[in-house]
Parts: sequence; C-alpha cells; structure tokens
Amino acid sequence: MSSTASGRPDPQTIVLIHGMWMTALSWEHWAERYRSQGHTVIAHSWPGLDKEPEQLRRDPTPLRNLNITDVVDYYEKLIREADRPPIIIGHSFGGLVTQLLLDRGLGSAGITLGTAAPKGVLRLPLSTLRAAWPALHNPLGSKKEAPLTREQFYWCFTNVLSRVESDAVYDRYYIPGSARPFFQAGYANFNPKAVTKVDFENPSRAPLLLVTGAEDRICPPAVNESNFKHQRKAPSATDHREYAGRCHYPGQDGWEDVADFVLGWTTDHSRSAVGTPA
Repeated sequence: MSSTASGRPDPQTIVLIHGMWMTALSWEHWAERYRSQGHTVIAHSWPGLDKEPEQLRRDPTPLRNLNITDVVDYYEKLIREADRPPIIIGHSFGGLVTQLLLDRGLGSAGITLGTAAPKGVLRLPLSTLRAAWPALHNPLGSKKEAPLTREQFYWCFTNVLSRVESDAVYDRYYIPGSARPFFQAGYANFNPKAVTKVDFENPSRAPLLLVTGAEDRICPPAVNESNFKHQRKAPSATDHREYAGRCHYPGQDGWEDVADFVLGWTTDHSRSAVGTPA
C-alpha cells in the first residue's frame, strides 16, 4: 500500500467484521476514525442481525441456527462487490471469519483481534472454555441463541473495565450469541469436514496479523500464539502482537493506538490484488 505526498497511506477499502454477542455497531468508533482518514469502510452486521441491539435482545430469532458458513459467504459477497481488494479486520468470531476469507484467497491483508481459532489450534485454556460455556453447556441447544448475563459479559468481555463501564458497554452493544458457531468451532478438531478448517500453508493467503490483549479471557495470548505458529507456515507475511492490559472488548480506552497500528502494519504488508481462491 503506497502513501500520498503527505505521508498518509493511500485511501483503502476496509471491511470490519464483528464477533459474537455484538453487531457492527461495536465498530462505530473504528469506522469513524478510518473514514476520517479518507478510507472506505464497510461495516455490516452478520446476516439477519442488521437491527438495533435492543431489538435483537427482545427478539433473538435471527440468531437461531445461524452458522459460520452463512457468515463467511455473506462477507465474501460483500468483498467481491468492493472496488478493490480490501483490508479485512475481524474481532473474536469475526477474526475466525477473517481467516476463512483469507483462506479463500480474498483480501489484501487480514487483521484479527482476539480471534476464535480455526481447526487445528489445540490450545484451550479454561478461560476460553468458560467463555463458551453459555453456548456449549446444552448439547441439544446448537440451534438456539446463547445469551450472556451482565455478570458473564463482564467476566469474559470487559474484565479490566469498571463494572459501571462494563454495564454501559453491555447496554449499548450486547446482543445474545448464536450457539451453532460455538459447536462448529468447539468440535472442529473432531470433525474431518469442519467448516473452520483452513490451509495453513495456503500460497494465496494474504498477509495476516493476529492481535490479542494480555487480559483477554476469550483469546488469551497462549491461544493467539498457537494460532500464529500454524498460520506462519504460509509464505505470506504473518505476525502476532500482544497488548498489555487489554481485554476482549475492542473499544477499551486506547483503542485508537490499536486501530492505527494494525492499519499501519498493512502499509508494509498488504498485497495489491486478490489471489486465486484456494
């Protein structure tokens, strides 16, 4: 990605993919920052979730039986309609979607924040399991929603914030989760046809940066580093970064530094064209 005469990167197309328990509204500040820098930002909610969080809390029907392939296919269509190969930034389950999209040969670069892991990453700390437990505790509930109480949200999402700050985040952004993606990802290593499988040696995969916080309980550093060790088998640039004091919530104070760093990383590493789909 080249720079303008002012030293700022050329305008880019950036696709922002949210994670579980949130909608695209969770990217509102990131999107505003990138747009103010002249970039085109595409921030759409998962299929069926293009409603206010309060509406989805009242009626979570669109979440039932929503699966990972539905989400990946939806964003692939958006990306193929873009005027240029975009930078793809995904948070949490959106990070897994990002890795799956890159595995299809899409994007000029990929950034994941506190990402869920693809098939083959075996590290499963107790904190990760506890965070997924609201969805996985009922083996017959894969087609239902997976809600979080305020207490559960605070424990796994916003654990370095004050409780008052966490409740404000919950009220603005929280929606129930969809249980099926948890089952698809949680049992992927036992399923030879898992939809979360990627080719870690994929020669057409765009550069990838994996980011997490030292206090992230859903994607702790051990999981992020294990994911990195698999993904670095690809010939394209692959890196990982850990931020001290940061939790899973992407809007925690200091988010501007993270947003600027990950976009800057793509300045040196993004490719100019979409590769051949794997």
